[in-house]
Amino acid sequence: MHQQGRLEQARALYGQVLERDPQQFDALHLSGVIERQLGDPALAVDLIRAALLVDPQQARAHANLGAALNDLGQHAAALDSIDAALRLDPRYALAWNNRGNTLRRLGRQPEALDSYERALALQAGYPEAWCHRAIVLNDLGRHADGAASAEQALAMRAGYADALQALGNALQALERHPEAVAAYDRTLAAAPAARQAEIWCARGAALKKSGMLEQSLDSYEQALQLRPDYAMAEHYRANVLRALDRREDALHSYRRARELGADPAGIAFALAALGDGALPSSAPADYVKGLFDQYASHFDRHLVGVLDYRTPALLTAMLHDRLGPQPALASALDLGCGTGLCAPLLRPMARHLAGVDLSEKMLEKARTTGLYDELACADIVSWLAGRRAEWELVLAADVLVYFGELAPLFERVAQALRPGGWFAFSVESLAPDRDAVAGYAITASNRFAHAPAYVRACAAAGFDVVETRDAVLRKEHGADVAGMLYLLRVKST
Repeated sequence: MHQQGRLEQARALYGQVLERDPQQFDALHLSGVIERQLGDPALAVDLIRAALLVDPQQARAHANLGAALNDLGQHAAALDSIDAALRLDPRYALAWNNRGNTLRRLGRQPEALDSYERALALQAGYPEAWCHRAIVLNDLGRHADGAASAEQALAMRAGYADALQALGNALQALERHPEAVAAYDRTLAAAPAARQAEIWCARGAALKKSGMLEQSLDSYEQALQLRPDYAMAEHYRANVLRALDRREDALHSYRRARELGADPAGIAFALAALGDGALPSSAPADYVKGLFDQYASHFDRHLVGVLDYRTPALLTAMLHDRLGPQPALASALDLGCGTGLCAPLLRPMARHLAGVDLSEKMLEKARTTGLYDELACADIVSWLAGRRAEWELVLAADVLVYFGELAPLFERVAQALRPGGWFAFSVESLAPDRDAVAGYAITASNRFAHAPAYVRACAAAGFDVVETRDAVLRKEHGADVAGMLYLLRVKST
C-alpha cells in the first residue's frame, strides 16, 4: 500500500505492527517516511530516530532522517545524517544526490556539484541528479553547462518541471531570451499550481530583457493573480511600468511592493528616480552588489557584445595621449574593477595593479585574469578611507554612475593619489532638459547622470582638470548613451 501511494492505509497497518512490537525497525522507519510524505517532518524525525536506536546501521534510515531534517530547515544536522548514510553505503546514489541538495541549501555550491557528480557516476540514468546538477551549475554561473545538464534530465523525463525551469534560467542567463520563454511556457504546462507564480515571474524577466515590455507586464500580472502578496513580482512589475513611462502606475506598484516587504532601499531609490522622495546621494550598496552578483557570469559578454561597451578603451586612449604610448607608473588602482575588463589595458602601464569592487562574484572573475596584484571586496569610498599617497593613477570606468554626490569620493581619491597623480573616469551626461538643481539626476536605467559644471565643481578642491572628452559610452535599447571622459591631476601644493 505504501508503494502504491495509499498512505493512510499503510500508516494504519504500520501502526498495527507497532502495537504488537514497538521496536520493529521497518514499521518505525517507514512510519516516519509516511509522516514526512503527509507533511509532518517533525514527527518523521522522531519516528526515524526511534528506528535508528533499534538499528543504527541502516543507511536508508539515516538518509531519510536527513531529508526530514532538511524539511525542518536543520540543514547542518541533515548533512550529518546523510554523511552517516554514506559511511554505511558509499555507493548510495540517492544519498549523494540528497547530500548535494543539502550542501546547496548551506551555500556550499562547489561541494554540492561534487556530490551530484558522485551520484551520476554511480547511476548515470538519474534525472533528479542531472536536474539538481543543472541548478547548482546555474548558481555557479556555469550556465551553458547548466543548460546541458537540464537537457540530460529532460531526455530521461520529458516534462520534468524542475529541469525545465533550470533550463529556462540557464537560457535567460545566456541571453537566449526567446528560448528561455519557451522553456518557461513548457514549465507552466508541467508545474504544480504552487510553483506557477514563480515561473510566471521568471518568464516576465526574460521578456523584459527581450524588450517585450507589454508581454513582460502580463507575465508579472499573471504571477500576482496567483500570489497577490508576491513582493518580487510586484517590484518587477513596477520596473516594467516605469520602462513603459506609466509613471503613476509605477509609483503605485512600487509602493505596493514596499508594503509587501520588497527591499525598502531599492524601492526608495526607484521612487526618487520618479521624483517621489529625496534624491539619494548614491545607489544603495545592497542594490549595486545584488545587481552585479547576478550579472557576473555574463557581464563581459553582455557589456561588450550587446551594449558595445567601450569606456575602458576610451579612457586608456586618453591616458596614452597624455602620458605617452608606454607610460611606466609604479602603481595603479582600478576602482569598481568588476570582472577586470580594464586590467589588460592597465597592466602594461603599472608595475603594481590593485582593484576594488563591491561584488565578490565579479571579483572571482577578476581573479581569473591573473592581472591584479591586489583585489579587495569593499565599498570603494569606505575602502579608500585612511589611504594616503599610494597610487600614481586611479581609474574609474563606468563607476560614478552609481554615485550622485561626487565630492566625498573625489576627496578620498585625491588623498589616495601621490603628488601629481592622475584620476581618469567616465560619467553619463545629464540631458540639458533635466531639472537637476543638485547637478545630478537618476536616469531611467537607475544610474546617475551628471552635469559638467557639477563635476568640475567637485573636482576643484583637490584636482586640476587636465582634459575632458565627449564620448559614446555604450548602447542602451539600441540607442547611444552619451557621456564624458575626464582626466584630472592632483593639485600641486
